[in-house]
Amino acid sequence: MGVEDPVLVQQLANLQIDPNFVLPPEHRPTRKYNDYTAAGEQVPVIDLSSLRRSNKNPGEEEEEGEEGSRRSSLIHEKLVEQVGKACEEWGFFQVINHGISLSLLDEVETNALNFFALPLEEKSKVRRTFENALGYYDSELTKNVRDWKEVFDFTTRGVLELPVASSGNEEQIHVYKNQWPENPSTFREVCEKWSKSVEGLAFELLGLIAESLGLPATYFHKYWLRDDSNFIRLNYYPKCPVPNLTLGVSRHKDGGGLTVLVQDEVGGLEVRRKDGEWIGIKPQRDAFVINVGDLFQVWSNDKYKSVEHRVVVNENKARFSVPFFFNPSQSTDVAPVPQLLGENLPLYRQYNWGEFLQTRKGSNFKNLVRRKGRTYQSRSRVRKDWP
Repeated sequence: MGVEDPVLVQQLANLQIDPNFVLPPEHRPTRKYNDYTAAGEQVPVIDLSSLRRSNKNPGEEEEEGEEGSRRSSLIHEKLVEQVGKACEEWGFFQVINHGISLSLLDEVETNALNFFALPLEEKSKVRRTFENALGYYDSELTKNVRDWKEVFDFTTRGVLELPVASSGNEEQIHVYKNQWPENPSTFREVCEKWSKSVEGLAFELLGLIAESLGLPATYFHKYWLRDDSNFIRLNYYPKCPVPNLTLGVSRHKDGGGLTVLVQDEVGGLEVRRKDGEWIGIKPQRDAFVINVGDLFQVWSNDKYKSVEHRVVVNENKARFSVPFFFNPSQSTDVAPVPQLLGENLPLYRQYNWGEFLQTRKGSNFKNLVRRKGRTYQSRSRVRKDWP
């Protein structure tokens, strides 16, 4: 966006700030990064400790007897109900007692912050490019406005294979490969440990969401079992001298299945409530933030909505977060689940996830005047709300 106010132009020049960071006035933040005082309901927090208790050996299960099994079943039903309600009313929730080591989280944060503290020349050795959209990047766009952040992306399988074109009967595949920095020396090892740990939690959540829709717990697993397109992003949001003008990430929705995010104590993540108000999610060291993406909006035929969120920055403290984007195989064809339609018409026509993701991966290298959204159409509705 062009900045036309001469006073603002001079202010940005004095601070040596790229004008591409500046948001249109109507999309600038209205709350401070640590303001959690909005009236009304807040994003729910769900306790997953019953999942941990259910992982018992056979001897312990026999000792519980029929009454214990009945009690466990009721507790699980309650948990499934909580997850379903959170997905339907918010699209977001936090989970505690998730079973992931906080000491491992400390290692991830230490290694990541040490990497982001390196000179730009050093970080650029693993810089993301159009040919390989994995690695370090500091010029990401959201809604065609530059985000106030630096990122490092890596896929959980080491490579990400996405379709780019078809030539006759032969499909062409674009292969992205992880790029690992030499420093810090433990960076790769710690990141790969984190990946395996969070992936287990993601599968548990996938099962709970399936059950909340009235489907078998393993219904959606088939889209991940052969391969997947999961990736992890390390986000670093530096201190910002003009937090009233820009955002760490502008409003957007996640295009995939689930996002499992951990954030530090600084704060800044905001979710748009159904009434349109932006609500800050207060950080909890032992809590992960979960949100459903566009795929569940399609699979559930709009029962579970993918919800807009953004990140507010500040002039006092840098912020760090780690989202795990839990995405299915690139070959997955996505459409409303027939068992969930009842007498309703499908609101979305089928589309291929890999083709969509490939289009999205390349979009940050095309600074378009008008961002072109892909259209998904059915007999009853047209969708253009994928960011």
